[in-house]
Amino acid sequence: MKKIHSGKLRAIGYDAARRLLRVELEGGAALEYSGVSADLWRRFAASGVAWSFYRDNIEDEFPAKAGARVAGSASSQRAALDALFGGGSVSAPDSSAADDGDASSQPEADGSAPR
Repeated sequence: MKKIHSGKLRAIGYDAARRLLRVELEGGAALEYSGVSADLWRRFAASGVAWSFYRDNIEDEFPAKAGARVAGSASSQRAALDALFGGGSVSAPDSSAADDGDASSQPEADGSAPR
């Protein structure tokens, strides 16, 4: 797989024996296009505007099927972090454990310990 960052494309790869193009998109989705020629693959891989090339020459021109989702995608990484840290919700710190600044914990004006 060739890592790229063009539009929503994140990686592209080609299996010449099966004439199968694999495209990985942001978010971890993957599509496989069958019947893609080696020449088209070479032009796609060398294109300076891969997203435009994909949209113009591949997306609607070849049959696609969903490939296996990409391991380590942003959504799967987020899910792992959410599971580890409790679902991603942010809560305020527990104020009962913190010094709330009430007079009982402050020194007296003359410097003596609180009563």
